[in-house]
Amino acid sequence: MPKVAIYCRLSEEDKDKKCENIDSESIQNQKKMLCEYALEKGWEIYNIYSDDDYAGADRKRPQFNKLLEDAKDKKFDIVLCKTQSRFTRELELVEKYIHGLFPIWNIRFVSIVDNADTANKGNKKSRQINGLVNEWYLEDMSENIKSVLTNKRKNGIHIGAFALYGYKKDPNRKGHLIIDEEAANVVREVFTLFSKGYGKTAIARILNERGVPNPTEYKRLKGLRYKQPTRKNSTLWKYFAISSMLTNEIYIGNMVQGKYGSISYKTKQNKPRPKDEWFIVKGTHEAIIDKELWDKVQDMIKNRSKPFKSGTIGLFAGKVKCMHCGYTMRSSKSHDKYYLKCSSKHISKNACIGSFISVEKLENVVLNELKKMSDEFLDKENLEKGVILCDTLKKQKENLEKEILLHNKKIAGYSKAIKELYFDKVKGIITEAEYIEFSKEFAEKKKQAENILLELKEDIEKITERINSDDNRHKIIEEYTNTSKLSREIVQKLIDHICVGKKIAGSKEVPIEVHWNF
Repeated sequence: MPKVAIYCRLSEEDKDKKCENIDSESIQNQKKMLCEYALEKGWEIYNIYSDDDYAGADRKRPQFNKLLEDAKDKKFDIVLCKTQSRFTRELELVEKYIHGLFPIWNIRFVSIVDNADTANKGNKKSRQINGLVNEWYLEDMSENIKSVLTNKRKNGIHIGAFALYGYKKDPNRKGHLIIDEEAANVVREVFTLFSKGYGKTAIARILNERGVPNPTEYKRLKGLRYKQPTRKNSTLWKYFAISSMLTNEIYIGNMVQGKYGSISYKTKQNKPRPKDEWFIVKGTHEAIIDKELWDKVQDMIKNRSKPFKSGTIGLFAGKVKCMHCGYTMRSSKSHDKYYLKCSSKHISKNACIGSFISVEKLENVVLNELKKMSDEFLDKENLEKGVILCDTLKKQKENLEKEILLHNKKIAGYSKAIKELYFDKVKGIITEAEYIEFSKEFAEKKKQAENILLELKEDIEKITERINSDDNRHKIIEEYTNTSKLSREIVQKLIDHICVGKKIAGSKEVPIEVHWNF
């Protein structure tokens, strides 16, 4: 009896789930339909792979990738989906798996609604056309959705999956926020405590000692969908949660959206946007914090940004992380000396072992490491060779960039030609046979160009990395060889982050890892 792997996927636009571990009706319907179909065919169901709330172009779907791993290990004979687009909307993956690797692994692909079946040699071209149409659909849908969401943001309509802590979605008015009194009372308490002089860590400790759930835990308790945090002590209030709350304009009735933007329609990855690109609309909902308290808190935050040492903010501010819990260490002052300590230790008992180091000691460690690097690369003869090598690499990079530009144009040309061929076929300008012949030729050329492009990009990444490395080291030798004192500018330029642990028992040594920007 053939073994079948059932794959279901729910489009991310479908939001009818109540919590993360409960399948939506759409997924349940897919499973029911596919199981009945498999049983009618007399196939043994090996496993059901289900990705809920994932786009068809998302290559990081966990169950999708698990299915591919099991397919490679030949654990089943058939992959069964509702439609080809549930498996993937990308033409590239259609070719790679359905027409490429699955036949090699001796796996048959079947989708019920659109009658795709790799056992039927005659419908391969229709599967390819389906893939092409799905690719166009993805791109067009992405632009349409982006346009709609931008318009909603400009009009102050809330479009997030969740309301900000302290609010909930208005059941009677879509895109509008109403106050959640239970959480709002905590928000008011945080602002009030800060206005009375309590620090952010002290406020977090007060809430934790009282057992007040943090925003993530509050979502879970309310049965809302949430992403399970991976850090330790994820249910505790932290310094940064308090800090973020105290500066969020949503609490005074202003809608603030668009802080992050997607990298591509093919991935869920986001990147931060500069503040001038945010969408801020005033007076869209009822405020939790009145303007007088808000202004007082903002003034206090501004005044608490005290100078550190020679008129600059903390020398290592935001750069030093606790080696044990991963949170950013904060500065403190005692007997005219500055120290860095893990704030997690103070938000709750046993939250962290409490990494600790003096700023002076850490500065000396960084200076010593910098001197070692300077000594290593200071040899003039080697330096001159490095500069010559760097110039050669830059020329290689320029040539590669020209080739990349050329192949990008080729790929765009082939894609356009395939699309035009399809429309010519629909209009009757060319025959089905001609379309198949020409599109196959263009697809092969496009694939060749894409493979070359991938190799070129890998080459240029390696060269860029070497150039940057050589350039940075050269600048260090030029600018910082004789540095005897660190400045905030030097720290910002040279250091990505530093990990600091707790002093080793019985010694004066503190574990330190310096991660440079080069």
